[in-house]
Amino acid sequence: MLPSPFSRELCTNIMVLSLPFILYLYLLAPCYWAFICQNTKSSSEFRIDGDYTIAGFFRLHSYSTTEKSRPEVDICDRAPSVNSHGYHLFQAMRFAIEEINNSSNLLPNVTLGYEIYNTCSESANMYATLSILAQSRLNQVEVLSNFTHYQPKAVALIGPDSSQFTLTTATILSILLMPEISYEASNEMLSLKRAYPSFLRTIPSDRLQVEAVMLLLQEFRWNWIAMVASDDAYGRNGIKTLQEVVAKNDICAAYQGIIPAKGGASSPELKEMVRVLVRTGVNVTVVFSNADSAKDFFDMVVQENVTEKVWLGTEAWSLASAVWSIPGIHSIGTVIGLSVKQANLPGLEEFESAHVNSEKSNTATCAPDLGADGRGGGSSSTESTSQGCNQICTRCHSLTLAPQTFDIWASFNVYSAVFAVAHGLHHLLGCCSGVCSKDKVYPWQLLEKIKQVNFTLQKSQVHFDASGDSLTGYDLVIWKWTGQTWSFDVIGSFLQNPDRLNIGQAGLQWHTKDNQVPVSTCSKVCVKGEKRMQVGLHECCFDCVACPTGTFLNSSDLYNCQPCGRDQWAPVRSEICFNRTTEFLSWADPVSWALLTGITLLLLLLAGTAALFAQNLTTPVVKSAGGRMCFLMLGALICACCSLYCYFGEPTRHTCLLRLPIFSISFTICLSCIATRSFQILCIFKLASKWPAFYRAWTRHNGPNLFIGACTAAQVVICLVLLSTNPSVPRKDYTTFMTLIIFQCSDDDAMWGLLYNTLLSICCFVISYMGKDLPENYNESKCITCSLLINFVCFICFLTTYVFQGKYLVAIIALSNLSTLAGIFGGYFLPKDYIILFRAELNTTEHFQMSIQSYTTKRSSD
Repeated sequence: MLPSPFSRELCTNIMVLSLPFILYLYLLAPCYWAFICQNTKSSSEFRIDGDYTIAGFFRLHSYSTTEKSRPEVDICDRAPSVNSHGYHLFQAMRFAIEEINNSSNLLPNVTLGYEIYNTCSESANMYATLSILAQSRLNQVEVLSNFTHYQPKAVALIGPDSSQFTLTTATILSILLMPEISYEASNEMLSLKRAYPSFLRTIPSDRLQVEAVMLLLQEFRWNWIAMVASDDAYGRNGIKTLQEVVAKNDICAAYQGIIPAKGGASSPELKEMVRVLVRTGVNVTVVFSNADSAKDFFDMVVQENVTEKVWLGTEAWSLASAVWSIPGIHSIGTVIGLSVKQANLPGLEEFESAHVNSEKSNTATCAPDLGADGRGGGSSSTESTSQGCNQICTRCHSLTLAPQTFDIWASFNVYSAVFAVAHGLHHLLGCCSGVCSKDKVYPWQLLEKIKQVNFTLQKSQVHFDASGDSLTGYDLVIWKWTGQTWSFDVIGSFLQNPDRLNIGQAGLQWHTKDNQVPVSTCSKVCVKGEKRMQVGLHECCFDCVACPTGTFLNSSDLYNCQPCGRDQWAPVRSEICFNRTTEFLSWADPVSWALLTGITLLLLLLAGTAALFAQNLTTPVVKSAGGRMCFLMLGALICACCSLYCYFGEPTRHTCLLRLPIFSISFTICLSCIATRSFQILCIFKLASKWPAFYRAWTRHNGPNLFIGACTAAQVVICLVLLSTNPSVPRKDYTTFMTLIIFQCSDDDAMWGLLYNTLLSICCFVISYMGKDLPENYNESKCITCSLLINFVCFICFLTTYVFQGKYLVAIIALSNLSTLAGIFGGYFLPKDYIILFRAELNTTEHFQMSIQSYTTKRSSD
């Protein structure tokens, strides 16, 4: 029985992939025999028998595929040049298997075999994939509806090297859930487990490579770059992901180009691409390419004499000898690249040397090219396979160069991949007891164990995450030239979890004068608080514009100034908003203390006057002032004075509603009393003799009380209308001051009540002025005129307060009202208080009668 979790994964995989890919295999199975090639015996370097076979795909030749008229496998050994890097990786797999077979701990009593193929082209890669899927001792792929108990020739695959080949292989092998561990395929798409459930790798994903490049650009503040890529899955997907990542980090690509796959370094399209790249004016170019395309690109860069630039390379070419050995490449500028992590593989060089010498006597060769009819001269077999032709390398023994640092580092990925398979077999076969069981092994069973491996190899940790990716990082290298001699320095590293770049800038050698870091920006950096106003198509090209007052520049959006909140403010070029200060006329303010002292003093004077008048109610001075009406006037002034306390402290709904109506109505009562008293005196001395009927009607119908009541009622109506239509409520003023919030009452319609009292004041003034020639003791015109003059001045001052704003506006209004009340008191009541207290001889009936006689005598003489 299948373990339930893995059974579900296999069933899901079959359901998702079976219909299209089983049809795919049905179409390819006949082609398996249609691929025509002369049969030759495979080299012992490529195949060795064992209890369990591991397949390996390596690119040993550089092959240029041409169009063909029939389906046939490219014979890699006919390629004109040998790929030394691929050969070193190939030997690393053999070296790893030999070490495992010689070990008595990892797989005791088990021998690993290998089946290695030279995958120099798509057709060779496809043929090799189908070959390892064939069952042992059978040269065909059996197509089944359920591959649970299908046992192919190999239990696992190491390779291929390129993402483009791997996408094909991983898709097919996923049907059987055959473990595939690639050592150089870094395409991000391969991490999608739903599409490629059996794929793993010992090289980091391109997602990490892109992240490392982005962090490198940020480290040196390069935000104006160019990007070029090879015309394959590795380059196209890499540059696409890079574009998406840099766009989110305010880095702009002034140019993106694809290196032509055909034509080589002499391609006209490649020449035009380099020229366009130079015209953009960027100083930093990211080259996301395989080594072959990078070689063509830099050949053209050297031909076009492009110098003093920064070139950022990916791990595929940054240390490839095919690139750094280009004549004249030392003049192109500074080259910084990513590479696989440093690793040591002791014994690999000696292993290669020993096996190259032992294989020099191998004379096996592939047959010549076939004719158009598919029949080779001297061979009558059209049913032979091409297995031997891509499992031989007749010129590999001529390689005398030892593996370079780049080859050794990359070889470690192959080495660790083979050991990952061995550790998976170790757990699957129950080798922990010291003896392995040698049971049948199905690929999906081995895949489950490989995903769980976690071991140390040459001081490096080998394990896989949930996406099948290796948890290693990258080294950061920089090219170094001593004359024409190339070398490199490791200047930093990129690590995962979290993603971070460690780089030492102190020892970097740049191509610029004074060894300064090259600049690659479209626009200067804006100072704090200046937004970017885009110029042209790229966001990195912009003008700097200062954020106005009341706005700030948020680091999350450098192109728009954000408005501050209502309770906040910001100066010009601000990056944050500050809280506004809420202000009102508090009780503790020094101005408040001064006003409160004046209000309290006036209240005491009014109360004292009321007491004094009560004691002297029958005296001529009090009678001439109005008698009992004086108490109504003093009471009204006291109420008006008390309303001034509502101007202090934090405004509330009650204080805002009460203060203006109380003051207006009280002041109206006071003014109407003054007007009535003045009119009564005027009637007695002047109008009674001229219009006796009017005077009798005035006295008979209680005219003074009616006048006071009518005037007061009119003011009450005005206040009620204002309270119902536009009541005074606490309001915060946000517009007057940028840094302050003025908390005050909304006295928008206070003018109407004040205007009414002003008209009543004018009426009082007119009546008082008409009595300017009355007896001195009854002549109130001077006192009332003085009081009303103070009232008018205060009214004018009140009008001017609307120009002034702030918390002290309330203080000015309170002072204006206090001055008005003090003017009435000082002009009307204070002289009478003075006579009562200090000039008692003037407060006699005789004195008042004498004054009346003098007035009568004067009128008679006139």
